[in-house]
Amino acid sequence: MGTMPVNKLIINIGMPMILSMLVQALYNVVDSIFVARITDGTATATGSAGTAALVAVGMAFPFQMLLVAVGAGTGVGVNSLLSKALGEKDHETVERAANNGIFLSIISAVVFFIIGKFFAGELIRSQGGDGLALVYGTQYLSIVFMCSFGIYMQFIFERLLQSTGKTFYSMITQMTGALINIVLDPILIFGMFGFPELKVAGAAIATVTGQVVAACMGLYLNLKKNHEIRISLKGFKPHGPTIGRIYAVGVPTMIMQSIGSVMTYCMNRILVSLNDAAVAVFTVYFKLQSLFFMPLFGLNNGLIPILAYNYGARNRKRMVEAIKICMMYAFGFASIGFLLFRLIPDKLLLIFNTGDASLITYGVPALKIIAWHYLLAWFCIIGGTVYQSLGNGMYSLIVSVARQLLILIPAAYILARLGGLDLIWWSFPIAELMSFVVNCYFMYRINKDIISKVPDGV
Repeated sequence: MGTMPVNKLIINIGMPMILSMLVQALYNVVDSIFVARITDGTATATGSAGTAALVAVGMAFPFQMLLVAVGAGTGVGVNSLLSKALGEKDHETVERAANNGIFLSIISAVVFFIIGKFFAGELIRSQGGDGLALVYGTQYLSIVFMCSFGIYMQFIFERLLQSTGKTFYSMITQMTGALINIVLDPILIFGMFGFPELKVAGAAIATVTGQVVAACMGLYLNLKKNHEIRISLKGFKPHGPTIGRIYAVGVPTMIMQSIGSVMTYCMNRILVSLNDAAVAVFTVYFKLQSLFFMPLFGLNNGLIPILAYNYGARNRKRMVEAIKICMMYAFGFASIGFLLFRLIPDKLLLIFNTGDASLITYGVPALKIIAWHYLLAWFCIIGGTVYQSLGNGMYSLIVSVARQLLILIPAAYILARLGGLDLIWWSFPIAELMSFVVNCYFMYRINKDIISKVPDGV
């Protein structure tokens, strides 16, 4: 951390997470590509079944993000407590943290099972979903929620591996689930190799099957390779203080990740009031952007420990170098997204071939406009990581809330009323520009108050 060339260090730490997150992004994209090709004769009155399926998946997505936020927050809390206890060689706390984390994951899965069983349709309808989109969306969300046990177990077992430094095994777990999903998607959606044609329900089943397989893989690797942690629920009793310590760290993460859930929910409600196809366009955009933003998030995982370590070691030169290198890489990833969205938006949209011309009609101008936000988003994402690494999570929270809620949603609402689909997409560059200004000020403050006061190192 303190001697290896910074560029090499960032690549060594960040590359496994970049690859893992790229695979995660890819399976989300592939999922939607297959869903878009669904056909159904009953959909001719309101557009293609593929468009309805994309709208359905898009309306389920905010609640999927919420489900993930709860699991990720619990995992972060467990990881934090475990890492500290392992460093202190406090084996009792290690065991309590692991087993209470599993218990909390089971409770979360039960809660989402109940929501999926009884309220999935209402959640889709609350965004304006109707017709075939409502049918598909209810099917998809109910399956994902009712079978969330897999993803919650996957989350917790991955965090147990990460807390003991076994990130390679964690990556194997993630990639296994993603690859299972990718393979099963066309088989279950279209009914191949003797399986019934399940359409959108097939996509959901493929997703949860991948998660269950990943969870089983994670459990196996923990039992066979992770000897520092003992997993056993025999005679287990929930331990209030341990649960409190897990959520003290985990709840802020849940809130941060839930911001995106609220944003997509609000955008879906605004867009569906204009045109169902606009929701499909937004869904496609969100899937595509993950291909360019996920590497940035993987890069962040390399930057956080390097910054934190060298801050503790009082080495400003390596801190500044790490920030500059990550910004360079982030700008490169974002620039690729900008160029593709500007130059070949039609080709990108044709990947999600719904058979409905409205996806191209509305999607091409949308992607060309949204493209501009890539030129600024990279700076806001890296900036947020810098603030977290140096102990100022409030700056990161403010930038994230500003980007995704405080500016974006009001701007989208106002522009939708003023100019409909011709203007609403400008809310993304506007929100990014305003957040960029705020981010510049916070970066100035962080440099002045913290970074500049760290010695240059040797």
